[in-house]
Amino acid sequence: MSKHLIEVTVNGEQHSAEVPARRMLSDFLRDDLNLTGTKRGCETGICGACSVLVDGEVVKSCLSLAVQANGRSITTVEGLAKGDELHPLQQSFMECGGLQCGYCTPGMLMTACHLLERNPRPTADQVREGLNGNLCRCTGYAQIVESILDASEKMRGN
Repeated sequence: MSKHLIEVTVNGEQHSAEVPARRMLSDFLRDDLNLTGTKRGCETGICGACSVLVDGEVVKSCLSLAVQANGRSITTVEGLAKGDELHPLQQSFMECGGLQCGYCTPGMLMTACHLLERNPRPTADQVREGLNGNLCRCTGYAQIVESILDASEKMRGN
């Protein structure tokens, strides 16, 4: 199988790697860069656990090839916190019960981050619509929606 040299910025850090042509972005992040926050769930793009931001857009990394990320900027769940200071979304998920088993949480956080960047004052219905494509089998979504609305307030300084 052919290999390709890729150069990516992940969570603000430059990386250069030679990857097989068919290497999935999720495998590259988890196995090559040891960023295990990105979860492998369904591996068909349905559950959203593998969601990351690529140049600011939500991408399901289990459906994207690593070579497609060449020259791009990737943010994973590990890139949300600033040192020991949690991102408001992470803090709100903890405080409001938005996580249970935690498996879907990285994808939910990344999707919510994208949503709040585009709509800093979403309604509960807009949050639910924005989370389309992310599945949780534990919470029933009420606490996740509450967590995102709480983070929205925190991010606006309220």
